[in-house]
Amino acid sequence: MNLPQFYVDEIIKKAITEDINYIDVSTDFLIEPQQKGSAKFLAKEDGVLCGLPVALRVFELLDESFSAVIFKNDGDIIKKGDIIAELSGKTAMLLKGERTALNLLQHMSGIATATAQSVELTKGTKATIADTRKTIPGLRALQKYAVTCGGGKNHRFNLSDAAMLKDNHIDAGGGIENAVKIVRSKLGHTVKIEVETRNLDEVEQAINAGAEIIMLDNMDNETMKKAVELVNGRAKLEASGGITLETIAEVAKTGVDIISIGALTHSVQAFDISMKIAKPHTVGF
Repeated sequence: MNLPQFYVDEIIKKAITEDINYIDVSTDFLIEPQQKGSAKFLAKEDGVLCGLPVALRVFELLDESFSAVIFKNDGDIIKKGDIIAELSGKTAMLLKGERTALNLLQHMSGIATATAQSVELTKGTKATIADTRKTIPGLRALQKYAVTCGGGKNHRFNLSDAAMLKDNHIDAGGGIENAVKIVRSKLGHTVKIEVETRNLDEVEQAINAGAEIIMLDNMDNETMKKAVELVNGRAKLEASGGITLETIAEVAKTGVDIISIGALTHSVQAFDISMKIAKPHTVGF
């Protein structure tokens, strides 16, 4: 998955504008504009790196003289104490871009690390780990990219990617079979239908209606095992709802095809990375 540069740049420009605004009173009153400096990104824990090109782009947009020596790449497993990259450029711009760069790098690496943990816990099963649309507004593509860095797969990016009939759609649309029939009659041939189900009766209705994907919403493991037997390969089965690192292995053993986890993006813990700046050559005016 490649992130379009214009998309990344737009996010960074908004973040920088929000942070710097008109003036950085700490940096602009302390550091000479042309003073050169260096810094390094340092891992403070073990995990999976993600978002380094995005973080480095922050400094590129601020400083045309910026350069970096890269030691680790997105998707790499990193250890506490690893130097991820060494940065060189104008000291003032390194200081001004630090928080924005780290916010993005820590958040994306946190998602990649959490995803990798989930993938590891489901090894030996057929289940793949997927994200959801529970993302921070404006950051969806970055967050979904981070999931892929951790070894996960992406669910739909937006409402145009697939027809997903959730409980409210079904209740408002006259039941599963009626809702699927209406949507199917209007869909293009490339778009699949996923139906959210709450019990085995609804799973059977979804199969009879011809849904390609069936979500098993907040079902216990025994019910999901029965759903796998009932469907018998006629549709993909997606487990969703409150799945944690403590429960994911048992969920995967039920035989479902996909486990979707909103927490990967909506409430992930940031990965601890610091930026350490070297002592400047000169200070003051």
